[in-house]
Amino acid sequence: MDTIELLKKVRRIEIKTRGLSQHIFAGEYHSAFKGKGMAFAEVREYQFGDDIRNIDWNVTARFNHPFVKIFEEERELTVMLLIDVSGSREFASKEKLKKNVITELAAVLSFSAISNNDKIGALLFSDRIEKFIPPKKGRQHALRVIRELINYEPEERGTNIRGALEYMINAIKKRSTAFLISDFMDEGYEDALKIANRKHDMIALRVYDQRECELPDVGLAFLKDAETGETLWVDTSSRKVREHYKEQWENTSSLTHEVFNKHGVDFADISTDEDYVKPLMKLFKKRA
Repeated sequence: MDTIELLKKVRRIEIKTRGLSQHIFAGEYHSAFKGKGMAFAEVREYQFGDDIRNIDWNVTARFNHPFVKIFEEERELTVMLLIDVSGSREFASKEKLKKNVITELAAVLSFSAISNNDKIGALLFSDRIEKFIPPKKGRQHALRVIRELINYEPEERGTNIRGALEYMINAIKKRSTAFLISDFMDEGYEDALKIANRKHDMIALRVYDQRECELPDVGLAFLKDAETGETLWVDTSSRKVREHYKEQWENTSSLTHEVFNKHGVDFADISTDEDYVKPLMKLFKKRA
């Protein structure tokens, strides 16, 4: 993609997603992600009803009457986007590729973060760490994240969610809000997710295509795995084959949701053929 075409594409995504973040998600984002906790603000004289656990004994001793520490909500967040750039993101059965939906989700979250004066960072991963963008503030930094997502060509095509989580745990020392955006066509990441969610506030956004849920009846179909390159012929006219395919998807979905629920990870399932605003708003409202 040449520079002019890239800039046009970035601008189109910015116009759409920045509008969403300012007019639709602004209040919901602020309510859903309240910051890392309480930060010390000042010391004042003790008043009736103050919590005695907040007494500042050093100041109290100096002035010979009680003073208490006052705390306020610490608003500034670090938001990390862990983004799956494996081969399966290139799948689409209708207009939108999974990677296009992922890019728009990342853009909405980026602009929501910078509108709240939060830092935004990104980690692109396949079955290796493809690119790490350290957290920073500002519109230009958010646009850099979007440019990378549009134009980046991963070196590998597989998926290793565990590796991405382990990298973030080591790279980001302070507690952050981390969005793991993937189709979750992987396994063996449960322990890493459990550890990551203890240190950070993990949210999973699972992006999928309707054709990954069920096969249409179109006769003999040639299928190729976008990550491994494996191919096979499938007789989609067979009702038994279609039912087995659907059952496998439902079992996989159930297991994935079970992992999220077990470790207290909030999540949303987002289909490429539906508006992502509704599931994202539902997730934000649930957290708020």
